[in-house]
Amino acid sequence: YGENYLHFPESKRLAAKEDARNMFYFGYDNYMKFAFPQDELNPIACCGRGPDILNPLNLNINDVLGNFSLTLIDSLDTLAIMGNSTEFKYAVDVVLNQVNFDLNSTVQVFETNIRVLGSLLSAHLIIEDDEQPFGNMRLPNYNGELLSLAHDLAVRLLPAFEHTSSGIPYPRVNLRYGIPNSTVTHTATAGAGSLLLEFGTLSRLTGDPTFENLARRAMHELWSRKNSDTGLFGVAIDVVSGKWMGKQSGVGAGLDSFLEYLLKAYVLFGEKNDLEMFDEAMQSIKDHLRRGRKHCNSGHGDPPIYVNVDLSNGMMINTWVDSLQAFFPGLLVFFNHFHLIFPHKVLNGDIEEAICCHAFYYAIWKRYDALPERYNWRLKEPDVRFYPLRPEFIESTYLLYRATKNPFYLHIGREILDSLEKHAKTECGYASLHNVLDKSQEDRMESFFLSETCKYLYLLFDFENPLHQNKGMQTVFTTEGHLLPVNRNKPWEREFDFCFDGPSLNKVSNQSRRQCEYISMERRFSLPLHRDYLQQVHEMVGG
Repeated sequence: YGENYLHFPESKRLAAKEDARNMFYFGYDNYMKFAFPQDELNPIACCGRGPDILNPLNLNINDVLGNFSLTLIDSLDTLAIMGNSTEFKYAVDVVLNQVNFDLNSTVQVFETNIRVLGSLLSAHLIIEDDEQPFGNMRLPNYNGELLSLAHDLAVRLLPAFEHTSSGIPYPRVNLRYGIPNSTVTHTATAGAGSLLLEFGTLSRLTGDPTFENLARRAMHELWSRKNSDTGLFGVAIDVVSGKWMGKQSGVGAGLDSFLEYLLKAYVLFGEKNDLEMFDEAMQSIKDHLRRGRKHCNSGHGDPPIYVNVDLSNGMMINTWVDSLQAFFPGLLVFFNHFHLIFPHKVLNGDIEEAICCHAFYYAIWKRYDALPERYNWRLKEPDVRFYPLRPEFIESTYLLYRATKNPFYLHIGREILDSLEKHAKTECGYASLHNVLDKSQEDRMESFFLSETCKYLYLLFDFENPLHQNKGMQTVFTTEGHLLPVNRNKPWEREFDFCFDGPSLNKVSNQSRRQCEYISMERRFSLPLHRDYLQQVHEMVGG
């Protein structure tokens, strides 16, 4: 690569920062002009896109789009992080006046949680922040309406946790009618196990432990099903039987954000059990998934790589990696990035590991100016040639720069900007690449392009951002790139409740605690009576 990677001029950094800002606004402004109030922008046809009502089985669309102006909601905290108080206030006002969730829309719980619930909570907390680090984002006469909207949405997701003795939520709900008839019962491990940051934050803001408890129960139920020999998890599970669907384990699609949320839940809420689970899961991953030489920058042998394996024995099951796995280098440096919170554990070895893992994905990007959805490293060609403008590789680039301050990663960010401008830009937005080989486009701009891809590119070059000041902001990005502040407060512990660890336990006998533990998890964390049975009772008395 040469010595030109060892220096990144200030003028070039400022230009890249402005280019990243302009990229976001070109997508955002055209969404508002051509697509709003629909969920997404079709950047080639310059029109909006909503759910595929004529084909309910089109899950690629219908899992995400719910007729709730998805792209606008998903973009809220990006506007704030870029310091645009005027547009942020306008966008919040539009959401409050035009969005509601009493909709006959069947959506995926995971996608709705990370894209919509997470963004509503983030925007609410930005408005309520006493410090106002991004500028004055307060709305006149604001009275927690975004939090109320978030609570309403979360309540509509709760039926996913009912009728499942495993405690693992169904993957989809209808926002008006609950669990759809004849719904599928298999869900991604990441889908069921990546609810805790958003549900936990909602519980701590409202004082209602229901949401956090349900998300924790799902996470612990998945944890209890890890393979007893390897400690590995499957990528999908049946919510009724509680059994893994297939044998594959890995760190990419199906498992990525489950691992991420184990660590980030500890950062956000300070529960030591979350950290212990993360440490154990990571050790199993290193023991069974890692291939290649022992050290990143020394020794002999193939470069380190994490492969997909049979969860029962750790034997390699295929020879491809997916683009979602590009988040993994960022996860490896996460402790270092938050060393102010965790002074006891700076994992320099994991930074070296992250450098090697990131270099592998950079080599793929360098070859194609994009990341194919699946790349076969043995055949040295893509298995799936699609690239929907995903952010994971960019997020890892950003986090590696923040951890190392090496200008090499600024050069990579510049190359990513140029690639997207060259191959994805259209008349009115940025289009997914249908084929990374011929750069043919597909007429879709997913909401995460604005909530994550543009955000991480901008932050990579925005040294002055309040997130990067010396004292640091104690915040966490969710898996959708939404900003949540550390919150160790559990308001419900001020009440008498011997079912939960906390100060109130000091006044309760050990016998009482043991009796509480005999109560099933479902009785503690779900509605005491299933929703349809509760409705029957009301109908009996004429309610």
